[in-house]
Amino acid sequence: MPYALSPARMDKYRRWFLGRDVHVGELPSYAVEVASNPFESFRELPLDGRYRFLPDEVQFFIMNFIKGPVCRGQMAVDVIEDQFWVVFVDPEANAEAIQGDMLSRQAEQLTLPAEQGSDSGLLGPWRKMARQQRSFLQTKSQVLSKSFGNGQAKLDLSLVWDGDGRNRNAALTIFRHFDSASVVQGFVGAAPKTAWVIDYPLFERIFYLLVAGYDVYGNVGHQLNSRLYMDFMRMEGEFNFLVFLPQALRESTALYWYLGATGEAREHGYGKNAYLNAESAVPYRGSSDPQRQLYEQLRQRLKPVLDARFDLAAVPDARLRAELQALAGVKGASLSWLPEMSVLRIDGASGGPSYFTLLRNTAHANVAHLAREQSELLPEENTLTVVPGFIGAYPNAMYRLSAAELPALREAVAGLASEADYRKLADRFAMRRTDPQAWTASDALHEAYVTWAPLEAGVFDYNRLQNR
Repeated sequence: MPYALSPARMDKYRRWFLGRDVHVGELPSYAVEVASNPFESFRELPLDGRYRFLPDEVQFFIMNFIKGPVCRGQMAVDVIEDQFWVVFVDPEANAEAIQGDMLSRQAEQLTLPAEQGSDSGLLGPWRKMARQQRSFLQTKSQVLSKSFGNGQAKLDLSLVWDGDGRNRNAALTIFRHFDSASVVQGFVGAAPKTAWVIDYPLFERIFYLLVAGYDVYGNVGHQLNSRLYMDFMRMEGEFNFLVFLPQALRESTALYWYLGATGEAREHGYGKNAYLNAESAVPYRGSSDPQRQLYEQLRQRLKPVLDARFDLAAVPDARLRAELQALAGVKGASLSWLPEMSVLRIDGASGGPSYFTLLRNTAHANVAHLAREQSELLPEENTLTVVPGFIGAYPNAMYRLSAAELPALREAVAGLASEADYRKLADRFAMRRTDPQAWTASDALHEAYVTWAPLEAGVFDYNRLQNR
């Protein structure tokens, strides 16, 4: 993944680090307990510069997680929901007044699995890190309650980074595709079940957990502890979102997100160890779905920087747009038979082939368990995201049809109840890998990808292309 260097980027580095009166009394040690902990290593660098460096190119940094070896396989990525939105704490609100002193005092509680080395034990290190995370959350809750509970700071959406009015990294959507994942700019798809708000200490720990400190050659203990620690990171991001909801609804919302999870799994979410004794200053109209109202207010705040490439409203053909929106409205258990990620080619629309991506969002009661995913599924809550263009690298199916056939495809998807039903759908609409025209269609697909996203396009990996 290329990281662009330019005079403009160097100007940012000068503002954040090089041009400032920063005194580093002693270079950080390479001892593992320091080198594995960015809050120890970079203690003497400006906190706001450290944070601004990350969200400025946040899609790139999150792609380091998602496209790296740490996110290989179903067990690795079942730590996240199938679709969720991400926003970031404004760097000005992340300043010394709220975070600086707390990070200095809590640095020892923010140790990561890398400190245990590549040959880590199994449960001992994880239990230690769980205690440290619990202690950090309690301290964070006390600091935030003091800051927002006495009127010193206002708990409203001014705390959410607006991309400085121009940076499209301010809003992201992350999709899981069973054993892989994708991150794109903007709020894509329908309102998700959960969302994250990421601040500096959370972002830095996730990057060190999944990239800087992750050893792909580490033993099972190292990899297991890294995966389990990511549960803490997910819940902390969700906690940061929950505090913007009315105080009376935060814990019940968290409980809905973790239906059936154990008390130990929930204690790092919202309640006993993670809480905020202050009312949200976000304005709500009545009691009608405050979470959806919060999403809409986030949309309005970030509207100038939201990437609309994946918005069906951008499809120029009104009839085609309406049919695609109807397809995206299919919900429920029938979607369980649909592949995770499919490419849809529509011929004859607007004079030539148009390409769309279908993403099945598999609903879960919770994502708090490492190896019990099947028992946590909620098929009746499955949803479908339909977007123009391409999301994902591993298509599971390719469909080819005319615009006039879209109602029939929607009806077939909504009626799926067995593998035999899907086979009938595939017989009519899918281009299987055994089709004599498969490679010709693949060439056209890749040409369209390069035209649509010339800086991002690559070669789709057909390793997961089904032949059902």
